Amino acid sequence: MKLFCFRCMKPVLAGAAVMLLHGCAVIGRQDTIADLNSVELEIREEYVEGSLEKAMESYQKFLQETPEGALTPEAIRRLADLKIEKEYGLQQPGVPGVKPPSIDAAKPELAGAETAGVTPPADVPAAVAITAPIAAIVAKPDKRKEKLPPAQTGVIANISESQKAFEKRATQKQDISKLAQEGDDAALPEAGLQTAGAMEAIELYKNLLVKYPYYERNDQVLYQLSRAYEETGQIEKAMVVLNQLVRDYPRSRHFDEAQFRRAEYFFTRKKYLDAEEAYQAVLDIGVGSVFYELSLYKQGWVFFKQEMYEEALNDFIGLLDYKISIGFDFDHIESPIERKRIDDTYRVISLSFSYLGGPQSIVDYFDKHGVREYEASIYSHLGEYYLDTRRYADAAQSYNFFVERNPLHKVAPQFHIRVIEIYLAGGFPKLVVDAKKNFASNYGLRATYWTFHDISVYPDVLAFLKSNITDLATHYHALYQDKRLLKEKPENFNEAAHWYRAYLESFPEDARAPVMNFQLAELLLENTGFRDAALEYERTAYNYPVHEKSAAAGYAAVFAYREHLKTVSQAERMLIKREIIRSSLQFSDTYPQHEKAALVMVAATDDLYELKDYALAVKTGRKMLENYPDAEPVLRRSAWLAVAHGSFDLANYQEAEQGYTQVLALTAKEDASREKINENLAASIYKQGEQSQKLGDYKLAAEHFLRVGKVTPGARIRPTADYDAAAALISLKDWKQAASVLLAFRQNFPKHELQPEITKKLAVVYREDNQHLLAAVEFERVERETADGDLRREALLLAAELYEKGGDQDNALKVYQRFVAAFPEPVDFVLE
Repeated sequence: MKLFCFRCMKPVLAGAAVMLLHGCAVIGRQDTIADLNSVELEIREEYVEGSLEKAMESYQKFLQETPEGALTPEAIRRLADLKIEKEYGLQQPGVPGVKPPSIDAAKPELAGAETAGVTPPADVPAAVAITAPIAAIVAKPDKRKEKLPPAQTGVIANISESQKAFEKRATQKQDISKLAQEGDDAALPEAGLQTAGAMEAIELYKNLLVKYPYYERNDQVLYQLSRAYEETGQIEKAMVVLNQLVRDYPRSRHFDEAQFRRAEYFFTRKKYLDAEEAYQAVLDIGVGSVFYELSLYKQGWVFFKQEMYEEALNDFIGLLDYKISIGFDFDHIESPIERKRIDDTYRVISLSFSYLGGPQSIVDYFDKHGVREYEASIYSHLGEYYLDTRRYADAAQSYNFFVERNPLHKVAPQFHIRVIEIYLAGGFPKLVVDAKKNFASNYGLRATYWTFHDISVYPDVLAFLKSNITDLATHYHALYQDKRLLKEKPENFNEAAHWYRAYLESFPEDARAPVMNFQLAELLLENTGFRDAALEYERTAYNYPVHEKSAAAGYAAVFAYREHLKTVSQAERMLIKREIIRSSLQFSDTYPQHEKAALVMVAATDDLYELKDYALAVKTGRKMLENYPDAEPVLRRSAWLAVAHGSFDLANYQEAEQGYTQVLALTAKEDASREKINENLAASIYKQGEQSQKLGDYKLAAEHFLRVGKVTPGARIRPTADYDAAAALISLKDWKQAASVLLAFRQNFPKHELQPEITKKLAVVYREDNQHLLAAVEFERVERETADGDLRREALLLAAELYEKGGDQDNALKVYQRFVAAFPEPVDFVLE
């Protein structure tokens, strides 16, 4: 431990102190201590084992053995100090290790120490995700439920501590040990320990004061005596000593501490006028006193307790102003104890303003005294105070007052968020909605606010903005769907659509954007805005990475387009159908696994055929059949039908035949459409025959014509096909096959109008095949079946001639006779 030379005040070791005293007494002439004035001493620090006990022993020995002189009172004081130090670990002020106690402090603690570092509860509710009208999730306040916990943000005050507990803690006696001697972390001893050493020290101090009333350091003696009294629990005696100290030694270096301790004593006993006077004595010294700051703080409480709120405010505001003047940064307070002291100051300031009239009184005060950069914290504490007492409207008003006056302040968004939380907690759905709308307008990505602030450093505000806009969109969407609100339907629709679009414009790449886009499309569809709905569904389906609503949106887009088609004029139908086809094909290509993909493709195929885009219709139909071979029969039938019809119209008759064949296979026997499909099939085969005939391939033509009867025996076109088959065979001079076809025609279609032509062709075929008798018979039949005189005459002559060639003279004669009877005039003499 260190002590000091009494004359030069240079540090020496306690164990060497008495040696110093003795040295001073014997150097030079040994008959007088006064001669020490002319002695130069060299003091060296040395470590001495058991120095405290040895020092006390040395001082005691010095007092016993040395005649009383100028150093006697100093030795007495030193001895008393050492006894106190031994008992309580308390050293003389100004020496490392000193720890002056507080009046009445049994176990004094620095205000706020027990709550230093308090953080908000971990269960702070996040912003509510609204899937129904906001009113549905805003409950009316229940006095039994827990209060809204503090928001998890550093700009919102945390007053989870009750007001009663706060005032009790914040006004307790201050541990001033760190002010009197920085760097001492030793714990104070418990009060009331009246040990022999302490009592001896007190007696030494008292005797010193009595015996040496003019000792130059009696102020220090009084100071130590007061401390000794405090340590032994004799508080009232300590106060008597402190009163003497401040009265008799106004220039003492212990004056400010003594006054502060006196003030603390008076404050705890509610002697506020006396406390005010003592604190003021410290303040009068000015900022040079280490107790200046605490005195400002505690004098503010003195006024507060007397309900002198404006005077209290002057001190508390003065304290904050002082902190700023010395460069204190309120935004970066590392010490939890310091942080708590500042928070306590904000809180008592807000309480004072609450008693003066609320947020308007804050405005009035700072209008009068000038604005402060820390006003936000005052408004926040006031708001939280009102919230703590369930005065929801006043709490919200406190935050709103600040935001309205400081719309571009860095904490304005968080304050606005807190207003919304307060309205939610209070059960005010309309106010919640209005506040959310204001928030979205004030802090949307294009708002003026972000011209002055970097949004990247406000992730909490950005997250709340997303949630906020989502809540508004879904809120108004739910109201739109409410059947009880028919009159408000247009307004609710417009609001919902506005907020959906605001979200998509602000956060187009957000993970929730596809869902919001889908909900917007749903809203538009519900409102029969089919085309707009289709566009938004398509945007949802194709403009984002694949998400859970992608395929559903793609299908919904096709549906919306088809609904829109029902509402347009005839002039617009062609354009809308094209949009339907485009959207359908995009859907089926993008989401081929969707359960409706095959249906959509079939419908698009039909639309293409209706628009006479036969090539694409066929292509789409075949693609559907390839992609979905296991599709429902009705879908495959429809696709094959479009393929068949389209192919026929494209003169791809072979593909048409294939298509119609598949259609028939998928058509029930009792289905009335079978007959028509059968005719189409026959036609497709017949057309193949025509194509071959035009190309001069009569053999293939005949085959196709004959296939008509084989494939579709009941088709209406079959007689024509058989007839054309015979004609093709005649062209090939395949007389026997031609005759067979012609005879079959005669048999199969006895009443057909082509029967006379069949006879003529048979006659020619037989004649060309040198079957004279058969040919003669057919020519006779020609004569009977025609009314044309010239043809009859020619037919009979040919018949007679053929009978002759065939050796049937009898029938030849008969035919000649019939000819003469029918045509008695020679041909050459027939008059015109």
